Amino acid sequence: MAVVNLFYISLLLPPLFLLFLLFLIIRPRPVQIPIKKRHVFITGGSSGIGLALAHQAASEGAHVSILSRSIDKLEEAKNAIKLSAGIDVAIFAADVRDFEAVQRAIDEAGPIDVLIVNQGVFVAQELEEQKLDEVRFIIDVNLMGSFNMIKAALPGMKRSRKDRGPGSIALMSSQAGQVGIYGYTAYSASKFGLRGLAEALQQEVIGDNIHVSLVFPPDTETPGLVEENKRKPQLTSIIAASSGAMKADQVAKKALDGIKSGSFIIPCNFEGILLSIATAGLSPQRSYLMAFVEVVAAGILRIAALCFQWNWYGSIEKWHVQKNCKHRMPPLTSVICFIVTRKAFGPWNLEALGT
Repeated sequence: MAVVNLFYISLLLPPLFLLFLLFLIIRPRPVQIPIKKRHVFITGGSSGIGLALAHQAASEGAHVSILSRSIDKLEEAKNAIKLSAGIDVAIFAADVRDFEAVQRAIDEAGPIDVLIVNQGVFVAQELEEQKLDEVRFIIDVNLMGSFNMIKAALPGMKRSRKDRGPGSIALMSSQAGQVGIYGYTAYSASKFGLRGLAEALQQEVIGDNIHVSLVFPPDTETPGLVEENKRKPQLTSIIAASSGAMKADQVAKKALDGIKSGSFIIPCNFEGILLSIATAGLSPQRSYLMAFVEVVAAGILRIAALCFQWNWYGSIEKWHVQKNCKHRMPPLTSVICFIVTRKAFGPWNLEALGT
């Protein structure tokens, strides 16, 4: 009996030691960031995830400001929040690409406790087909717009921070900011850039009690998604569909909960959790339990990631086979090719590829 007990104890010692070690070394340390009666400033706040975040924050008693380009949409959003939460929100019309306009809005809004940089544009298209002006527009809004917002807000956020409690800067990235996807060359570049910004910025502002979060939502059911899908390449739809879509209010709740707990990485669904563990790398981690999962699961999830890549590249290969059959062969050869590929890949996969 004693031998059995010693055996079980020997099995438990390594994970317990690892947990204790992670508890000692994780940085930054855990923190709670209150929302009630604090100034929450949200960009892209007139629709989609931004509007859902504004609703959520207002319902929790925050003083909410929202910024967007369209004053008409801002007025509609303000009225909707007033109707649902009974709270007035401040509205500011500005283009995040224009630093001077952003600075004026920030100065008028006053010191911010929680800045949620949520604006974003997305056009899925192969790089060869996409115009460089459109690439610049995506990067200017998604990445440079985030720099502009943070640069304008940071001095006021730092001021009297000891008396005002912990602050937060949250950046709305995307699962396309964790893994590159066909047709997302410009968009993924802009969202991957946010991760580098967030990791470096956290080191710069931690001494001022400001905590950075990076939110990774999947496709979200917003007006913007409807427009995006009109131009989205077929292969992009096939690959991106593996994660599924969420509602804006679901993403907003996950995001706000993560911000309040000071999490650096905030996934929004199960696939997002797996992606976050698989891509943790040198990112900060406040939870020693989550750090334990990252350490233990890293090898297994690398295998899973390779399986995903195998599936995605398989879809790409099949799509190209079908494309070649339809567009580059005589009619009789095309029929023969269709029969061969149907035998090789099966009817279900070919239907998924639009056959």
